Amino acid sequence: MTRCRSNCLTRRCDISSASFLLQLTALICAFCPVVMSQAGGSNTLYGDLKVDESKVSGLKPMSFEVVLTGRNRSAIGRQMVAKNGRYRFENLANGTYYISVLMGNSEIANVRVILLSGTGTDNRIGGDYRQDIALEWRPNLATHGAKGSVVSALKYYERNAAQSSLFDKAETSMAEKDYARAISLLRQIVKTDPKDFEAWTELGTAHFLTHNSSEAENAYLRAIEQEPRFTLALLDLGKLRLEQKNFESAIEILTKAAQIPPPSAEANYFLGEAYLNLGKGSKAVAYMNEALKIDPLGKAEIHLRLAEIYDNVGLKDLAALEYEKFLEKRKDYADRKKLQKYIAQNKKKLT
Repeated sequence: MTRCRSNCLTRRCDISSASFLLQLTALICAFCPVVMSQAGGSNTLYGDLKVDESKVSGLKPMSFEVVLTGRNRSAIGRQMVAKNGRYRFENLANGTYYISVLMGNSEIANVRVILLSGTGTDNRIGGDYRQDIALEWRPNLATHGAKGSVVSALKYYERNAAQSSLFDKAETSMAEKDYARAISLLRQIVKTDPKDFEAWTELGTAHFLTHNSSEAENAYLRAIEQEPRFTLALLDLGKLRLEQKNFESAIEILTKAAQIPPPSAEANYFLGEAYLNLGKGSKAVAYMNEALKIDPLGKAEIHLRLAEIYDNVGLKDLAALEYEKFLEKRKDYADRKKLQKYIAQNKKKLT
């Protein structure tokens, strides 16, 4: 099972703009690998700062300050990033970092990222770690006398110092593949605090990695019971059900994951795989294309999957187009010549 550790959290702040008040909601899909020292190193942390302004009008900031701090919360770097632009911090050692997004003097988003070279995930290539941040402007309806205007906030789980120490040790054990120790530590956490949905999710993954599917599912369900909109628990449970070839149930749970903002490329991709296994190719292709729309570079390999699907049903010209799109994004692909040969043989000639 590939993993993208994703904490969806929402932060709000009220902002005067022209004659009305707006609410800025930060929706973050947090990618967390894992941790050790903090001196100079070779890791790169980057991501897109996406801003959705479709729900409001009026003047809004054109850029935001992105601040990277270390575990001791001292600033390592600062960058002004335009809306829909990209931030990038280089030469980072393994360790725990925090990314803050500031508008003026107000922090509107904060997420923890843990870097550990040598731990493979979908979102990392070599020493590159990706953490996108999605911001969404929403009207503050309270200024017009409307009721029920508060936007619900999904936060990472806040623990006391003792529980946080256990959780960090469990994460380190997971990275070191000491799953027995991780399970023991995570069980301590949820026994003390059964509401800790992140710990339940990690416990599910530890059980999955030790091939205990029933305990993994129970833990994921406990996480979802505590936080029904925690994308990571939904996504991991969906993957587990795919592994069990329980495709209908996988679709049910992955559909919920795909509907939670910010949009998840992984949820859409695996939803496509579930539909494909049920012989619903058109739906599968639609969800895989949606995953590519969300993360066109990070999920470029989906083009290869789409090409395989088209090739299997004899649509070789469409397969050739997918291979062509893939090579545009992965110019250093090892089997480039093989794909180029397929493209040359099957791409439909324009007349």
